[in-house]
Amino acid sequence: MTQDNLFADGEITVHGAKQNNLKDINIRIPKKRTTVFVGLSGAGKSSLVFDTIAAQSRRELNETFPSFTQQYLPKYGQPQVKAIDHLPVAIVIEQKKIGQNARSTVATYTGIYSLLRLLFSRIGKPFIGYSDTFSFNMPQGMCPTCQGLGYVDEIDESALVDKNKSLNQGAITFVSFGVDTWRWKRYANSGLFDNDKPLKDYSDKEWELLMHAPQQQLHNAPANWHPTALYEGIVPRIRRSILHKAEAKHHKQEIAKVVTHKDCPACHGTRVNDLVRSNHIDDKNIADVCAMNLSEVVTFLNHIKVPLAASIIRELTTMLNSLINIGLGYLSLDRGTSSLSGGESQRIKIAKYLNSSLSDLVYILDEPSVGLHPHDIRLVKQALHKLQDQGNTILIVEHNPLMMTGADYAVEIGPVAGSGGGQITFTGTFDALLKSDTLTGQYLRRSYSLKAPRTPKDGWLKRDHIQTHNLNDVHVQVPLGVMTVLTGVAGSGKSSLAESLMNSIETPVINLNQRAASVNLRSTPLTYLGIFDKIRQRFAKANQVSSSLFSYNGKGACPVCKGKGVTITNMAFMDPVVQTCEACHGRRYSPEALSYYYQGHTIADVLEMSVDAAIESFADDSVIGPRIHDLQRVGLGYLKLNQSLTTLSGGELQRLSLATQLNGQGNMIFLDEPTAGLHMQDIDKLLNLFNELVEQGNTLILIEHNLTVMTQADWLIDVGPDAGSFGGHILYEGAPKGILTQSKSYTAAALNQVLKK
Repeated sequence: MTQDNLFADGEITVHGAKQNNLKDINIRIPKKRTTVFVGLSGAGKSSLVFDTIAAQSRRELNETFPSFTQQYLPKYGQPQVKAIDHLPVAIVIEQKKIGQNARSTVATYTGIYSLLRLLFSRIGKPFIGYSDTFSFNMPQGMCPTCQGLGYVDEIDESALVDKNKSLNQGAITFVSFGVDTWRWKRYANSGLFDNDKPLKDYSDKEWELLMHAPQQQLHNAPANWHPTALYEGIVPRIRRSILHKAEAKHHKQEIAKVVTHKDCPACHGTRVNDLVRSNHIDDKNIADVCAMNLSEVVTFLNHIKVPLAASIIRELTTMLNSLINIGLGYLSLDRGTSSLSGGESQRIKIAKYLNSSLSDLVYILDEPSVGLHPHDIRLVKQALHKLQDQGNTILIVEHNPLMMTGADYAVEIGPVAGSGGGQITFTGTFDALLKSDTLTGQYLRRSYSLKAPRTPKDGWLKRDHIQTHNLNDVHVQVPLGVMTVLTGVAGSGKSSLAESLMNSIETPVINLNQRAASVNLRSTPLTYLGIFDKIRQRFAKANQVSSSLFSYNGKGACPVCKGKGVTITNMAFMDPVVQTCEACHGRRYSPEALSYYYQGHTIADVLEMSVDAAIESFADDSVIGPRIHDLQRVGLGYLKLNQSLTTLSGGELQRLSLATQLNGQGNMIFLDEPTAGLHMQDIDKLLNLFNELVEQGNTLILIEHNLTVMTQADWLIDVGPDAGSFGGHILYEGAPKGILTQSKSYTAAALNQVLKK
């Protein structure tokens, strides 16, 4: 297709985009075509596509609603752009997980469960009620024992208390019940116990009162008992106020030590009550159908020939086939959405729109290849082509060459990451990008080749009869002291295999999955590495003042914005007005704090530095310098030292965690798709780092879909052949070259294809 034909259906025109690191760019993007945005991580792709184009579209769509409605809609802010012409309504499909709600399943999220409830209420026998009766989220349908969750929490009471201690000695060992805390006082101030008596000496009545008493008012309570407080035993209190509340997120590790999830003994994990399970269609109740994979559900529906159900079945079959055609046929309807990967979540969202009759929308996707095997990528591309054929525009931010192939138009942003990026370095057809001298063009033309693998010589980790999740009683051996890559389609059993291997090792392992770094709004690379205090100490010592003066959360905070760097004015139903603080000009610090220097820089100057720039400033510091250098070694040189970790992708967080583990030896390190979010140049750097770690004596086990990483492995273990119940077998284990002859392996097919080029 020629350049002129590309724009035959119109264009989206961006004028003067300056969001984040963008350098006042102007760009034309063809409508009703697929455009891929490429370039280094941190170069500005997301700033243009998500923070400018998507944000402006969503913001202007919100403004079409009445002011009363606008106050309840999400706020997207005003992007820094002069204008965007011919902008369609944007549908943003991100990698973000669908949600952590324990009541959300594949069936409920997609709307399939609503139709299934309707189906069983109309033709299921015997008749037991209408649609709501079949809902495990409604009182009339949920199992009364587990309240529709499908599981019960079994609490190990011996882990909650130390019986050899008294209340005053800290007998309640569970987090947030320590001596003198407000929760501890509910027992110590109750007057029910001798606070100096060890728990082992309690009578049965005292033990039951301490551990299991239901919530109740105290009669003749002591003077120091809060007058409106209710007394409650430790176990019901933890269930009510911690396990099923937001606080549980903050105490995951502690909760895991004392709580075990078990299938509900009453409903056997089905979530619904006996009445609902008594209703059948062709000898299957609604829970039986939800336990099937999607392909099996279609087969079940095809056997129903009741005229009353024809329209429901037609609608259900359309929705199910959309999910199956995008490679999710292995999922079961009762699968909790919290257990879905980012790639699976994104594909469910794509499938959701395939049946839409709306057109002239712009669908914006964030690395749809993440979490997907080359075989799965083919299916996603087919789905996106269908969306485009319906008259829509597709914009994709992507690093994977297989996902780029077939795009009509390409935009590269660079030339480097961070503050030096934000410029358009290429626009044109994808074929023209392949022939260009740009960074991405050069890497796209590069050939693939298998490296000579290391010979395993440090022994083996062997596991037999693994049956975790969908693994079919498999046997596996992993060589120590080399780099092993677990391959296979999404859902084939790779993560289950890695989990089983980790659990079988007696010595501690380093598990760097994509949720490895704990993040909050105030966490930054400096705080995560634990060197912000060291930098503040350097400033304090050089200027003979307190180190607290160099904290924008403490003494050093700007008195006007309180260390936020901005002032925020709430405008009711309109977007809040966020203005750079006029006092500190966004630097967060007070004039006094900014009057002190270290090596020619203020504390605000240092925080604004990129990792690459900071390495030069702290090159001679034997403590700070090496830690910052570790960030550069894992490919995060473009990050700012004060960048909030909430803005980082899963792959970036994983590499941040890796940066804290670079100097050990003899470790077993597990990584889950470490190439996520990385340009091909950055993947080369990461592979060099992995080789360094192996040379130091570490064993690396990677779950990975990237073909370059597969070719550079010492050992491959391929799981498959398909996903879910169709997978779970070890198709191959050995040096990468040997997999090429495996006819049943999708990995072999993908490697053979690129190695022939």
